[in-house]
Amino acid sequence: MIRRETRLFVCAVQFLTRIPTPQLAGFQPQWIQQSARYYPLVGQIVGGLAALVLYGAAQIWSPWIAALLGVAAGVVLTGGFHEDGLADTADGLGGGQTRARRLEIMKDSRLGSYGALALGLTLALRVAALVMVLQVSSMLAAITLVAAHGLGRAAAVGAMAVMPYGGDPGMAKEGRPDRTSFFSLTVAAVIAVWPLAFLPPAAGAAGVALGLVVGAAPAWLAWRLIGGRTGDVLGAVEQAFEIGFLLAVAGLVVG
Repeated sequence: MIRRETRLFVCAVQFLTRIPTPQLAGFQPQWIQQSARYYPLVGQIVGGLAALVLYGAAQIWSPWIAALLGVAAGVVLTGGFHEDGLADTADGLGGGQTRARRLEIMKDSRLGSYGALALGLTLALRVAALVMVLQVSSMLAAITLVAAHGLGRAAAVGAMAVMPYGGDPGMAKEGRPDRTSFFSLTVAAVIAVWPLAFLPPAAGAAGVALGLVVGAAPAWLAWRLIGGRTGDVLGAVEQAFEIGFLLAVAGLVVG
């Protein structure tokens, strides 16, 4: 049991990040979906390392530089994995007129105008929100960043549990793209919530609420326009949740 769960955790790290890990012998594609329960923990590891960069930079430079470096650290650690999904989703849902064309655009590695705008605006919002929190407390900003990363991945797991697969099942990286189990979603949610204990209760609650609302937007659009989720859509959900969470926390903390 412990060996199996450890294997799934390592699989989650390999899938979501560029962090070096031991090689998994006998890898099976379905492990990717089974490892979803650990996505928030991987997010918290990425968020924790990014928070260390942010906190350290805040002791030396301005809040703007610290926020930029903190966000950049998260992007480097994941290889822009979720940002790429957001850009592809924006290009596909924004530029395609039919389901087939939208999916075709989302598979195209080239960056279009919708994707570029989505990336630029969302990165700017994340940095600006962190700057607001940094002006209150560097430690609070660091905790907020950890919470945002973990909860954003939990939102993606929620989309995996609720939404059907909208792409070509034969192209899914996780083998059979079934819905994630309720058990995995529960484990993911339990892992994701602990950083909220270190945030002001009102700010944490508002962050989760706005994060869910903003994160639901790309999920709803994808369900309506392509019939469900793809890996790119999950990346968009994760990024959207992070933005909503950060904006709400920043507004409550500063206000």
